[in-house]
Amino acid sequence: MNEKLISKKKPAYPITDALSNYLTKHGRNIKIPVYYDDLLRFQGGVEIYDKKGNDTLWLSTYYTEQESKEIKLSLKKMYAILHGDGSNSSLPYLSIDSIDFCTFGNTKPFRIKVRNILNDNYVFLYIKKADASRVYGLELEHILSPNHINFLVHKDTIIEEHITGIPGDHFIENDLEHCSIQDKKTIAKEFVKFNERCFVRLLGDMRSYNYVMVLTNDFDKIEYRIRAIDFDQQSFEGNIKVYKPQYLKENNILVEMTLELLQESSIEQYKKEERSLLAKRAVNGKSRLAGLLKCMRNDNISTPEKITQLKTDLFELTKDIKFKKSSNMGEILKGALAFVVRNYKNENPYIIK
Repeated sequence: MNEKLISKKKPAYPITDALSNYLTKHGRNIKIPVYYDDLLRFQGGVEIYDKKGNDTLWLSTYYTEQESKEIKLSLKKMYAILHGDGSNSSLPYLSIDSIDFCTFGNTKPFRIKVRNILNDNYVFLYIKKADASRVYGLELEHILSPNHINFLVHKDTIIEEHITGIPGDHFIENDLEHCSIQDKKTIAKEFVKFNERCFVRLLGDMRSYNYVMVLTNDFDKIEYRIRAIDFDQQSFEGNIKVYKPQYLKENNILVEMTLELLQESSIEQYKKEERSLLAKRAVNGKSRLAGLLKCMRNDNISTPEKITQLKTDLFELTKDIKFKKSSNMGEILKGALAFVVRNYKNENPYIIK
C-alpha cells in the first residue's frame, strides 16, 4: 500500500470543439463575465492558516481598488448564473467577502466566498483553469454517481459549486476514532462502494484529501457518504491501482478498518450492489452518456503508454476482448461501463414494464 502510484503531475488537456458542443447541448457552456486569467491579476496575498496554525496552502488575495470593484461585480454575476437565472436582480444583495488562491494542485483554483448581506448566509464557488479530464470527470460524476454536479464552462475557464462535507483527511485524523462501532461499519460499507464506483468509472487519485465525508442525520442514526471533489485524474493513469482508493496509502486506516469490521461476503455484496446501481444509472443516462463517451473516444486525454498499460490490466482482470481492442481512454471506459451493464443489470421480475 506504500507503493508510489502517481509519480508525475498530469498535464492539462484542452477542451475540444466536440466536447464544447456537448456542453452547450446540456447547458454547461455559457457567456462569462470573468475569466480565470482575470483573477490572476491580484497584487498580493496573505497566507491562510487553519485553527491549529497549519498553513492551508491558500492565499487571501487583494487587488487594486479599480480592479477589485470590477472583478467583484463580475463574480456576483457569475454567482447569479451558476445558482440562478443570470439576472441582475440579486446583485445589490450580494457581497464578495474573499477571493482565495490555492497554491497546491493541478488546477490552482480560486475560491470565492459570496455572502447575502440581508441574512449573512454565504456559499463558495470555485473558478479554475479548464481541463478536459476534469470536465469528463465532472460529467461522469453527474451521470453515474448518486450526486448531481453543478458546473459551467467557457473556453479555458471552469466554474464549480462548492461540494459540502468534511475533508476526508480531516475526518480520518480527527473524527473517525470517536465514531461508534456501528458507525464505523457504515463508513466501511460506504468506502467499499466508493472504491468500486471510482474503479468502474476510472476516476483516479482518490487520496483522502480529494474526497469529503458527508454526514446526514437520519431519524435513528447518522448516514455517511463519501463524495469525490477532485476530478483531474479522470481516465489518465495506466496503473489500475490508481483507480482503487484502497491502494492509496492515505486511505490505509479506512482499508484496515474495513477488513477488520466487514466479512469478505459482505464486501462482495456491497461491490455487487454498487455495480448494479452503476449499471442502472448508465442505462437511465444512456443518451447523455453516449454523447460524452463519443467525445472521449475522439479525444486525447492520456499517453499511449498509459493506455496500453490500463487496457492490458483490465483485459487480464476481466478477459473481455473489448479492452484489448481499445485504442484510447474513451474506448476503455466505454468497455468498462458496457461490461458492468452486461453483467450486473439484473432484470427485476417484480417491476412492471
